Amino acid sequence: MQMNEPRQKDDKIRCDACPVMCYIAEGRSGACDRYANDKGKLVRVDPLKIIERNKEVSLVPFAEQQKDWDGAIINREDVFVTAIGAGTTYPDYKPAPFIIGSKVDGVDIVTVVTEGIYSYCGVKVKIDTDRHIGPEKSSVRSNGEPIGHVTTGEYGSQMLSIGGVNHLTGGSKKEGRATCSAMLSLCNQEAVELSIDGGSTITVQAGKPPIVNGITEERMRVGCGSATIGMFAAQWKGLVDEVVIVDDHITGVVSEHQAGKVIDWQETGIRIKGRKSTPGRYFQVAEPGNGWGGTNIDDPLDILEDFNPKFAKPGQTLLMISTTGDQFAFYKLNNELQPIQYEIPKKLIAPITRITENCEPALCSVLFVGGAGGSLRAGVTENPVLLTRSVRNSLTNVTCGGAPVYIWPGGGITLMVDVTRMPQNSFGYVPTPALVAPIEFTMRRSDYESLGGHTGHVVSIDDAIKGILGPQNDHVLTDSTIELYKNQNPWPTHSYNFKWRENRRKDE
Repeated sequence: MQMNEPRQKDDKIRCDACPVMCYIAEGRSGACDRYANDKGKLVRVDPLKIIERNKEVSLVPFAEQQKDWDGAIINREDVFVTAIGAGTTYPDYKPAPFIIGSKVDGVDIVTVVTEGIYSYCGVKVKIDTDRHIGPEKSSVRSNGEPIGHVTTGEYGSQMLSIGGVNHLTGGSKKEGRATCSAMLSLCNQEAVELSIDGGSTITVQAGKPPIVNGITEERMRVGCGSATIGMFAAQWKGLVDEVVIVDDHITGVVSEHQAGKVIDWQETGIRIKGRKSTPGRYFQVAEPGNGWGGTNIDDPLDILEDFNPKFAKPGQTLLMISTTGDQFAFYKLNNELQPIQYEIPKKLIAPITRITENCEPALCSVLFVGGAGGSLRAGVTENPVLLTRSVRNSLTNVTCGGAPVYIWPGGGITLMVDVTRMPQNSFGYVPTPALVAPIEFTMRRSDYESLGGHTGHVVSIDDAIKGILGPQNDHVLTDSTIELYKNQNPWPTHSYNFKWRENRRKDE
């Protein structure tokens, strides 16, 4: 039996693109919806995604669909064939679906293209909000199933860790499916509703504002209370006697803060509840919550002790404000040195607005993390460890759907990519369960030969964009789509991605 002739069972054909090994009936697709049986041929359903640096986005039919199309579309150096829709060679006992040869700036380049099947993968989610979404280590759930946990908070953001092999394969089937489904939607930039044990219900979508308990976040805080004092102390001088920036983490007091001291801000006798850190900086003024500055308080006066009469005096003014500028209140001390709320003076509107305008829009960030190891590397070379070393030595550039990745330190090829820098719907799944993600390895042809690559399976980029299959393919591609590449991404084949560029510049 030839490699391009899938095994038969009655009127069905067998797909070997993943461990499920579906038998697919005529006119039907497999469990992953990525492959179908078209008149006895295994067909890749999704189009092959090609990115280009031209201004026009177009559809390119393959030669089987339009016999007279000559494939002449654009400059070949402005074309990059991604792994989206390319197919998978599970378990990579044969070369990757596409090994593409091209010439870039006079250099022979090879790009190995495959859709990896990732059981060892997860999603890191950054949520720009001061609202308390739940205690650290609390389970994050989708449809009632645990799929991750709340991890350590960062500057102005709450962080989630979703997925991982233990959730995908270490729990019940229901947990694994819920985890895979949530990660697939998140990575494909779709909205996902999550619940946190002991915390909030949130809706997360890459590149969109988070929705926490039904409230859409508008802005990310300008900084902690202390940082806000440091940025704007001089702008409040002479307009108000005291400013307190209420913050769950570090509440700032301008009269005590070093930023106030250097501009000769006078003491006011204010006393703050909580644990004093350094002058003008207070920890733990309240519990975390959805109130002022990410605390659980609705009345900012709750964090104040009695004023010290040695320094405080009647008529003294006080501005209390949150780190986003969403909440603010103005007070004057009465004869008993008790703060009484008044309408905000017009002269304070501009400094308050300055805080708000310095806040960035609140967004959700979704980063896919996966281990590109195991047999995936065998689709690139007969000696997989050499590929790892080549990546480490910056001789091989790794991309996901043409987007740049961060390679984690340590062993292996553990990569992380911002899904918003990838084309829409770049991810798929297999019901093992596991995610399917595109991955491309680009290098000089000479380096590919050095690491023992499958050089006998290289096809030209002209043949690739025409849909001509290499000898290792056992499925038919239907069509391709060309998408304009995102300008914030480095071009995958440019020499600045590679270490050898340094030697080349010296020679020039």
